Amino acid sequence: MITINLDLMLAKRKMSLTELSQAVGITMANLSILKNGKAKAVRFSTLSAICRVLDCQPGDLLSYQKDDSI
Repeated sequence: MITINLDLMLAKRKMSLTELSQAVGITMANLSILKNGKAKAVRFSTLSAICRVLDCQPGDLLSYQKDDSI
């Protein structure tokens, strides 16, 4: 399972979801879906914009955990 660590990166950068939303140009609703792990997909352009604003790599935002139930 892929997990998104957006909340961790926001905390490290001392940035709110609102600030990120404004800087990236993505709605709060869509960022909340990402942050809460409800997203089924993410566009590379979105991932790139988030990484640019948070000054991080995609691997800082995404992690893989083996799901034994599959």
